[in-house]
Amino acid sequence: MAAARTIAEWATALELDDVPEAVRADAKLHLLDTIGCGLAAHATGVAHEGRTTMAELGGVAEATVIGTTARLPAPNAAFANAMLCHGLDYDDTHSDSVSHVSTVICPTALSAAEALGASGRDTLTAIVVGNEVVCRVGMAAPGAFHARGFHPTAICGIFGGVATVSRLARADATITTSALGIAGSFAGGLFAYLAEGTPTKPMHPAWASHGAHLATRLATHGAAGPSSVLEGKFGLYHAFVGGAEGEVDIEGQLRDLGARWETPRIAYKPFPVCHFMHGALGAASEGADGRTFAPEQIDEILVTVPEAGVSLVLEPAAEKMAPRSEYEGKFSLQYSIASLLVRGHVSVSDFTDEAIADPAVLSVARTVRYETKPYPTYPQAFPGGAVVRLSDGTSFEADFPHQKGGPENPLSPEEVREKFRENAALALPDASVTALEEALLSFDELDDVSAALAPLTLTEAVPA
Repeated sequence: MAAARTIAEWATALELDDVPEAVRADAKLHLLDTIGCGLAAHATGVAHEGRTTMAELGGVAEATVIGTTARLPAPNAAFANAMLCHGLDYDDTHSDSVSHVSTVICPTALSAAEALGASGRDTLTAIVVGNEVVCRVGMAAPGAFHARGFHPTAICGIFGGVATVSRLARADATITTSALGIAGSFAGGLFAYLAEGTPTKPMHPAWASHGAHLATRLATHGAAGPSSVLEGKFGLYHAFVGGAEGEVDIEGQLRDLGARWETPRIAYKPFPVCHFMHGALGAASEGADGRTFAPEQIDEILVTVPEAGVSLVLEPAAEKMAPRSEYEGKFSLQYSIASLLVRGHVSVSDFTDEAIADPAVLSVARTVRYETKPYPTYPQAFPGGAVVRLSDGTSFEADFPHQKGGPENPLSPEEVREKFRENAALALPDASVTALEEALLSFDELDDVSAALAPLTLTEAVPA
């Protein structure tokens, strides 16, 4: 059976009772985390261009958009929200597939649910469906998309998005197979933004989320897509990673759908930066043990990362040591570890025009050098280490084979909730933060998804 057909038959048949309670709980926490990231992006003026553009297009008022009372057609609301949720690069990542999962799936699911009048129970089911599909499409070729300059969040994400919309629309397996086939022609997302530090990356999940809606609607109206879209001669793996027909084992990844669950393995981010930096940042934080340092106290910093991370977060070194934009700072390990040691944190406020020009931080960033290490935990995790040598002759070091926030070194549910509260409080008053948190964590009990999302319209201002 073609891989797309296998996905379609599983996705359209899954019910929430088939999903273990622990997986449901994880899915709700990831929904909470994703919405918090979107609210923080709105509050800090990041990634709003998608919302503005989609509002200009107008259309039927179907779905909620973060930061405005205006409702938009579901595909356009999905675009706007997905771009916001990925704007700060603070959203979750599935390590094995190297994909940001929830920033595609949650906005896709919420907008579809509102347009279709779906219950919270069905919406949560669709979120789990989408999570599992994104992860498996990426896991079949771990790291291979990155190696060729493609962003798997967008390329794998659209397939999960189609499965999500199809499940909510109660499309049959034949329509869903065609929708997946169509999605292959919509898939795309380049790492070209790294050359100039432009904030293009948040558009990747936005396009995937939008395209998932369009592909499903097209198939519903009779448009056809190839069932061999993933593994075929000119399919996804051939086109994007150079795999010969049958070379990439997508069948093996799909064989245990519904038995092995990847949703619990999606990793949260304690820092609003590229996940390839989290191992080294966690190691430096542990070694510093709450201390901060003046630039003259630090002689040298040595970081270790997997080879795959170098081109993303360490090279070209001259640009990484002095980020040219806020967004480039999020992909600079030199800048981020310097911020951690000088300021004591790597937070949303550390990525502003003023912050990235801080001479004390930039001075320390210039002391950073790196080595690569064949971590056996990669790509199942984002490992890294740090050695900090001080001017008084002492040093400290630590190594994180598993970054904080991953399944082997997890954030507690309370830590995830606290992250949400901190992010949401940038945009919402306390009462709205609490109401939204309670609604999202009881999502499977809701009959009215739109009512639960009402705080996102920000009709109440945050007290000055």
